[in-house]
Amino acid sequence: MSALLEVSDLTQRFGGLTAVDSVSFQIAAGSVSAIIGPNGAGKTTLFNLVSGFQQPVGGAIRFEGREITGQAPHRIAAAGLVRTFQLVQLFSDLSARQNVETGCHLRGRGGVWAALTRHARARAEMQRARETADELLHFVGLQAQADLAASALTYGQQRLLEVARALAAGPRLLLLDEPAAGLNAIETDLLAQTIGRIIERGITVLLIEHDMSLVMRIARQIIVLDFGRKIAEGPPEVVQNDPAVLDAYLGGVDLGGGASDA
Repeated sequence: MSALLEVSDLTQRFGGLTAVDSVSFQIAAGSVSAIIGPNGAGKTTLFNLVSGFQQPVGGAIRFEGREITGQAPHRIAAAGLVRTFQLVQLFSDLSARQNVETGCHLRGRGGVWAALTRHARARAEMQRARETADELLHFVGLQAQADLAASALTYGQQRLLEVARALAAGPRLLLLDEPAAGLNAIETDLLAQTIGRIIERGITVLLIEHDMSLVMRIARQIIVLDFGRKIAEGPPEVVQNDPAVLDAYLGGVDLGGGASDA
C-alpha cells in the first residue's frame, strides 16, 4: 500500500539561503507524525511547500498517489490536504459556529449564484454546514461557545476552533502548525486527546511542534530538520537518542519529554 503523502527531494531557496534542502519522507495513513527541529530549521517552510502556499524550486509532492507539486492551496485543500497556521487566523467578529461553517465551503456544490438566489441546493448546504459546525464544535469541546465571537474565546479555545474549522473541510490529511503554542498544561492535554480522536475518525495528522512532551506522547514517527536538512527520522524512542538530534538541540530542549523553549 502506497504512502498517503510522499515528499521527494523537496527544495526551497530564498536568495542564497537554502531553507529546505532535498528533504524526503513518507507519511502513512492513520497515524500521527511530527516534524521537529530548532528555530530556523525549515519546518514551516516545508509545510508551506506541501500545502501550496509556496512553490518549491525542486522536488516533488504526491498525495494519495497523485502529484500535487505546485498546485494552488485551495486545490490542495479541496483534494483533502488541509492545514492550520502557526498564528491563529480566525474571523474574530464571527461566532465560533460561523467560523467552522466557513470551513465547509470546500465541500459545497451550490455555487455563488445559488447562494445569492437562495436556491434550494444552497439552502440545503447551509443547513448541512450548520449541522456539521455544531457536530465539530461538540467534538472539540466548544459546543457551549458556539454563539460566542471568536475574539471572546480564550487562546486555547481559539486553537481548538481552528482545528474544528480545518476538520469541516473534510481532510484526509491534517497539517497542524504548532498547535500547542501558547497553551497551558491542561489545554495541551485536551489537544492531545482531540488529536487522538481525530485519528479515530480516519484522519491522518502531521504536526510541527516544539512541545517535546506532546510529540513524544502522541507521534509514532518523528522527522527532524536542522538548517533545512533532514537529520533523523524514526519512532520517538530512536529519535530522542540520535546523536545528530542531540547535537542540533544541545542546550535547547529536553528530548526526554520536557517542553522546548526553542
